[in-house]
This record gives sequence, C-alpha cells and structure tokens, in this order.
Amino acid sequence: MDRPHLPLNALRAFEASARHHSFTRAAIELCVTQAAVSHQVKNLEAQLGVSLFRRLPRGLMVTEEGEALLPVVRDSFDRIGETLDRFEEGHLREVLAVGAVGTFAVGWLLPRLQTFREQAPFVDLRLSTNNNRVDIAAEGLDYTIRFGTGAWHGLDAVELFEAPLSVLCSPEVAARLPSPEEVNQQTLLRSYRNDEWPKWFAAAGLKKPATVRGMTFDSSLAMMEAAIQGAGVALAPPLMFARLLATGEIVQPFDISIGLGSYWLTRLQSKHPSGAMQVFANWLLSQAKPVCAAA
Repeated sequence: MDRPHLPLNALRAFEASARHHSFTRAAIELCVTQAAVSHQVKNLEAQLGVSLFRRLPRGLMVTEEGEALLPVVRDSFDRIGETLDRFEEGHLREVLAVGAVGTFAVGWLLPRLQTFREQAPFVDLRLSTNNNRVDIAAEGLDYTIRFGTGAWHGLDAVELFEAPLSVLCSPEVAARLPSPEEVNQQTLLRSYRNDEWPKWFAAAGLKKPATVRGMTFDSSLAMMEAAIQGAGVALAPPLMFARLLATGEIVQPFDISIGLGSYWLTRLQSKHPSGAMQVFANWLLSQAKPVCAAA
C-alpha cells in the first residue's frame, strides 16, 4: 500500500524537537509557534501510527520508534544541505577526491593549486595525503598521485614526471662532505626502500656499503625535517624540496642522482572519469609538462 508523502515541515519539527527534547526550543529554532511544532509532530505520528515522543512534565523523551526514525531523518537533511551547498552562482559544484603522496602534495602540488581553483572554480577538491600506500577503492578516491613504476593492478596510470633522488642535507653537514666518499661516514637517512642508498653509491662510483644503517622514515617530509636538524644526510627528490633549497635550509652537495621511478596520476580502470576528473587531469598534465621538458 502506498504511504502518503510525509511533509518535510513535520520531519523538520520532529528532528528539532528530538534534538532539543522540547517543542518550545524547537519552535524558537524554526521561528514558528510551539503549537505549530506540536501540531506537526502529532500529524506525523498519526501518519506513521506510532508515538515518537513521550510527553513528560519537563520535556520530551524520544520513544524507541522515534530513535529508529531520527538518524534517517538527520542523515537525509544533512545530505540535502550538503547538496544544496554545492550549488553556487547557478552551477553545481562537483566533488573531486584526490589522494597524494605527502611529499608531492606539499612540495609540488599545493604551490600550484591556486591556478586550478581559478580555472575550475566549480570543482570542490578534497585532498588527502599518504605515504605512497593507499587503497583507492576503499578510501573512495577519484584519483591518487603516487610514486613508482606505474604498474599497479587494476589501475589506469598516467606518468607525470620523473623525480630523481639526490643527497640533501643541512649546510652544516654539507661542510663535512668535500667529496662523495665522505657520505658513508654520515648517518644515512632513508625510506622503506632498501635499494636507494646502494644505487646512489654505485652511481657515484663508490663501493656499496655492506649495510645501510640509519633512521628509516615512511615520509620524505619527516626525513627532510630530520636532515634540516642535522640528523644526517637524506636521499630525496630535490624537485620536491625546491623551496627549502631556495632558502638555503638544505643544500644538494653533489650533482649525482638516481632514478627509481616517477610520479603517476592513477585511477581505477573501472571508474569512468567525471567532468571534474577530466578537468583536473588536464590541468595536472599541463602543469607537469614543463617539468618533463626540463628533465
């Protein structure tokens, strides 16, 4: 049997009354009379055939039936409000969820995002950061920007640019490094990838260390902060730390670098790109093009 349409005003009166445990305070919030709120709730109860409140001398108590209805009503009003908020100047704002490696987000993406906001004002970008380990499906992301070879099962990957790694350290530590040979005498800061330092020593024409000892970080941002504080020498992409290099907080003592991968824009192969996704991808690739040309 078809149920008659429930009036929004009655549902709003019910939600406000349940939140305040009072018809009077609900009426003040809704800018109507207490009698109007009470009448709306009574009509709703009549349509549902249940009591939503127990009327007490000092307020209201939500019944079991009311407790079952309340979260559904609240969620529905919240979703309606969120959708209405996405309309701006006659346009519907599209939500775009992007996850990015923290180093890329802070060192390269954030300084450029103003141009994206100017070009795509109706895209509501929601940016989250990670340490290169992310589940794009479980986290509900439209895109992820990650570092690697581009080979990820079930993902479509578009290369942005390479990001070679080089020795970076504080000026004080660099003063103790007249040549690459002295690097192995320092504390070697590294990521969870065990092959980075051995490959750098090989590129420098030096004997690989038997073991690499030093602090291990899951974030290049944290590793670089340790390097700034003089804790050792880091192996990281100078491109991602251009601002620190420009201010002199860190230096690149040697022009020796190794390439272990690139940054990639990835999405699920099963996900059809939305308009917001296409706009973002086109913008990101246009921003990355000068980096590729300079490489």
